[in-house]
Amino acid sequence: MAATRSNTCPDALISSGPLLSPRLFEKFSHFVTAQLGIKMPASKRTMLQSRLQKRLRQLRLHSFEEYYDFVFSDEGRQQELPHLLDTATTNKTDFYREPRHYEVLAQTAVPDLVRRTGAGLRRPLKIWSAGCSTGAEPYTLAMELSEMATRIDGFKFQVLATDICTRVLGIAGHAVYEEREAQPVPMVCKKKYLLRSKDRARPRIRIAPELRRLVEFRQLNLMDADYGMSESLDIIFCRNVIIYFDRPTQYGVLSRLCRCLKPGGYLFMGHSETLNGFELPLRSVASTVYRKSA
Repeated sequence: MAATRSNTCPDALISSGPLLSPRLFEKFSHFVTAQLGIKMPASKRTMLQSRLQKRLRQLRLHSFEEYYDFVFSDEGRQQELPHLLDTATTNKTDFYREPRHYEVLAQTAVPDLVRRTGAGLRRPLKIWSAGCSTGAEPYTLAMELSEMATRIDGFKFQVLATDICTRVLGIAGHAVYEEREAQPVPMVCKKKYLLRSKDRARPRIRIAPELRRLVEFRQLNLMDADYGMSESLDIIFCRNVIIYFDRPTQYGVLSRLCRCLKPGGYLFMGHSETLNGFELPLRSVASTVYRKSA
C-alpha cells in the first residue's frame, strides 16, 4: 500500500527527525545489497537514517515505516526507488585521483595497445570509467588521451562513463565544478579544456564542449548479469568501487569486467583494492594495474 502524504503534519514533527529502527534498517540494507551489491552493516544505520530523513521531509512523511511502504508501492517504485538507491551510494572522486595511474596509462598501457593492436589508429581506442561518480575521472581520462592525440598522429578514442546513481550522472553531464576541484589538473590542460566562470564571487569551471563530446555517460548497475557492451573495451578504470562489495560480489563483478575487456587489455583498480584469492585472467603490470591474458 502506498504511504499517504499528510499536508497536516506539523513541520516541527518532520524536522525533529524520525528514527530508523534496527528492524527496518535491516530490510533496507538487504534490499540495497541485493540491488547494488553494497555492504550495509549495522554501523551504517545512522548514515542511512540521516540521508533518508531528507527524503521524508521532501515527501512530507511521518515515519520510516510510511517511507518503506511508499518506496515499495507501485508509485514509489517508479518515483522514489532511484532516490533510495542514490542515498546508499558513496560518491568520492577527484580530478587526477591516484595520479600514478595516469602515468601508467600514458607511458605503458596506451603505447602498448597502439603497438600491438593498432587501437587508436586502425580503430578508436575504447576506455570505460566504471563508477564514474560526478565525472572527474572520465574527464581526466579524456584530457590525458587528448594530450596523447597531439603526439600520436591520427589517434582517436572513445570514453564511456557509467554509474548507478542518477544524481551524480546529472552533475557529470552538466560538467560544472567548483574551481578548487580542478586544482590537480595540470596548467596546460586547464588552459585547453577548462572554461572559467566570470562570476569571481563563486569561482567555477566547466569542461570545454569539445572535451565533453568525447565522453558518453550512461546509467549502469555493476550487479547486472550483462553490461550490454556492444564491443569489448581496451581499458577499464574501476577504482574504489569493489571495496564496498563482499567477496562473492567482488568476484562476480570482476569476472564480468574481464569478459568486457579485450585480450591484452588493461584493468585499473583502486590502491586499496586487491585481486588476491581470485582466479581471473589478469596479471599485474604495475601497482593495482592488470593486463588480461591473451
